[in-house]
Amino acid sequence: MNLRGIVAVSGRPGLFKLVGQNKAGYVLESLDAQKVKIVTSISNTKLASLEDITIYGEDEDLKLVDVLANLAAVKGDVPDAKADPAVLKKLFLEVAPSHDQEKVYASDMKKIVTWFHLLKELPLFTEETPGAEVAADGAKVEEKAEKKVKATPKPSNAKAPSKTAQPAKKASMTSKKGV
Repeated sequence: MNLRGIVAVSGRPGLFKLVGQNKAGYVLESLDAQKVKIVTSISNTKLASLEDITIYGEDEDLKLVDVLANLAAVKGDVPDAKADPAVLKKLFLEVAPSHDQEKVYASDMKKIVTWFHLLKELPLFTEETPGAEVAADGAKVEEKAEKKVKATPKPSNAKAPSKTAQPAKKASMTSKKGV
């Protein structure tokens, strides 16, 4: 599941695709049927990438990507976000059994189910995340980033630049009267 570039914006419903950034703010395109492009201010807008969002867990936090993948694997239909909160709690016990039931509210569950219904028709939902390989046994193996080549260290006997090697200062020219 490739959710790179998909963000949630504070104060706005739905999900957006991050198209770019300019001086005024972020250029976003809505993922709903309207495909509205908006520019949000950098100073007072908070963006949360779906790749980085986690859900409170009993032992450790659960990644949203994993919960969405479990929702996709659910047998039968995933209920609508307007369903009874008891149905959503039962669904979350199935797809995220180790979530913290006291900290994850029904409103959070509704939001995640709404996001799932927005994302399930997108081609990004079924494609692999860039940077992840599939091993021969079918398990994902994270690709190691290549190490950057460091600059060659200076020898310990290297001299610091002398004062004469630095560029000359500009001379100030003052005019004299009567010359």
